[in-house]
This record gives sequence, C-alpha cells and structure tokens, in this order.
Amino acid sequence: MYPAARSLLFQLDPEIAHHLTLQLMRIGGMQPINTILQMMYSAPPKPVEAFGLTFKNPVGLAAGYDKDGIAVRGLSALGFGHIEVGTVTPRPQPGNPKPRVFRLVDDEAVINRMGFPGKGMDYVSRQLLASGNVEGSASRYGPRFTVYGLNLGKNKDTPLEEAASDYIMLMRTFAPLADYLTINISSPNTIGLRRLQGREMLETLLGEINTERRTSHITRPILVKLAPDLIDDELDDALGVILDTGMDGVIATNTTLAREGLRSTHREETGGLSGSPLRVRSEAMLERVVRRVDGRVSIVSVGGIMSPEDAKRRLDMGATLVQIYTGLIYRGPGLVREIIKAL
Repeated sequence: MYPAARSLLFQLDPEIAHHLTLQLMRIGGMQPINTILQMMYSAPPKPVEAFGLTFKNPVGLAAGYDKDGIAVRGLSALGFGHIEVGTVTPRPQPGNPKPRVFRLVDDEAVINRMGFPGKGMDYVSRQLLASGNVEGSASRYGPRFTVYGLNLGKNKDTPLEEAASDYIMLMRTFAPLADYLTINISSPNTIGLRRLQGREMLETLLGEINTERRTSHITRPILVKLAPDLIDDELDDALGVILDTGMDGVIATNTTLAREGLRSTHREETGGLSGSPLRVRSEAMLERVVRRVDGRVSIVSVGGIMSPEDAKRRLDMGATLVQIYTGLIYRGPGLVREIIKAL
C-alpha cells in the first residue's frame, strides 16, 4: 500500500507531510490501533547486545523523526529495536526559517536545514512520562521491549564555550527517562555546532560531561554522533577524545554538506543531505571508525540505508546497530520488517 500513500504524500510540502505522518503515528499509539500495527509489522526476534543494553533487533529509528517524543508508542509498533527521540534542546526554539526541507526524488534523498526546532526538554519529558516511558518499566509498549534514546543538542543562542551546560542540563533531565543518551555535535544546521568535534573543544565538552556523569551517578550509556565530512585527522582526534573520556558508543553519521553527483533541482539548497547519496560516504566513515575504535565501543551506523542489503552490509562491516530515516520516506514503514527478515 505504501507506493500509493507515498504518491499522495509527495504532493504535499515535505514538512507538512512529515507532520501528518507523525500525527498518524501518534494516533497509532492508541488501542486497539497499536495492537493492529504490531500485528501488521511484527518481525522475528534478532537480539543484539550493545553498550550494556539488550536490543530486540539491530534496526532503529534515527533522531529527527519524532523530535518531541509525541509518537513513541505508535512508532514502537513498527518493529524497531530502538527509537531515538530528538534532537531535544533545553529551551523551546523555532528552528530555521521555512522552507527548510526538500525532497530530491531523482536522487532518493532529502536536504534539511531544520536547526533543532522543538518544544524543549520540559515538554519532551512530560510526553515521555505520560507515555509510560519511565525507568524500570520493562514492559513498555508491549511484551517486546523497545530501547529508547534521547538525542541531545544545545540551543542555537548558547555560546559554544557554554555548550556543556546545555548538554548537562539535558542529561540530568533525561537520564531517568531514556535507555541511552546521544550527544549531537554534528548537525550542520546550527551555526558553529560542528566545531565541537575539534579536539580541544571536544575534550572540554566530553570531559565536563564525564565529570557530571560520575558525580551525579548517571549510569545511562552516552553516545556521540559524528559528521560524515570529517577528514582522517579530524576523525582520529574526535575518536581519541571519545575513547579517552569513556563514552560508550559512536553514531556514524549525521547528514552531509557534500553535493557530488546530484541530479535534482533542489541540489543547491543549503543544509544536510541524507538518503541514497550519503551511502558511500557513510560506509567509508564506518570503515574508518571500526578500524580506529578496534572493538572498544559499539558503533551505530546511519546514513543512506535504503534497503535490507544496505543494512546487512553495515552490520557485516562492523556496526552493532543501524538506524534508518530517509529510507522510511522512500520505502515506507515495512522497511523495518524487511531488514530484520533479511538478517
């Protein structure tokens, strides 16, 4: 059914279409619709261990789809092994001016320059509490446990030198509500954010985060999400800091600023590119990360995963988990089950 639905959705502005599908998934959290969705999208178990957590399967939903945590119940019914909510910022912010999302249909891609729009951490925490996503609730959303992560970002007007205060505030809020936390320092759509991936600034940021984790006894795994555009020396520096400060995992990668080989009319739009054109760059990044970390932390691969074959290749290359987003736009929610069955 999805090709017909996609043809209708693609007649809409991309951000309006996203809002519509998100609201449908919000309704999908209600009974008996939730049970029907679970039956429709059920997949065989494929458990995997990563950073001290057990995932029912290695396929997750990447951050960016449910920024405010309003549809986690419905999304969990689609068979994901984990769902990453966010990016969440401490205070509400509108994000960048519209239009800010563009479909590149000829390339099976999307460009976005959203800029972390969202209702802020207080709203998201209330949503997660209301949904039953609380610490110790091992039966969340049915008999098959879904892992939940929170993707954390700084507010646009927070100076880079004070970024740690935003991330620490978010850590304190969401440690009781999430199974893991992701430090997002790689979005291209918040001015200056990617500078935090540099060795000096990253040592300061992750050092303060690690200190806070120890002093506040935060036991949740902490992952760091990196950009695909880092050159070898930059990647080596970033991974060195991640390992030295005791972080638990790496998510590789965020969207890219590269535009090679695109055919669509929107190819010159600014923002982060995702989808099929990111595949080669993301796989190259994964290969470098696997080699550099040498099994010391788990790796989540994301970017350009559009088919079961793409997902299987990432896992064979050394990723422990994969995440999808743009693949859902072009292939539909059945992609989750297709990947798991293929594995």
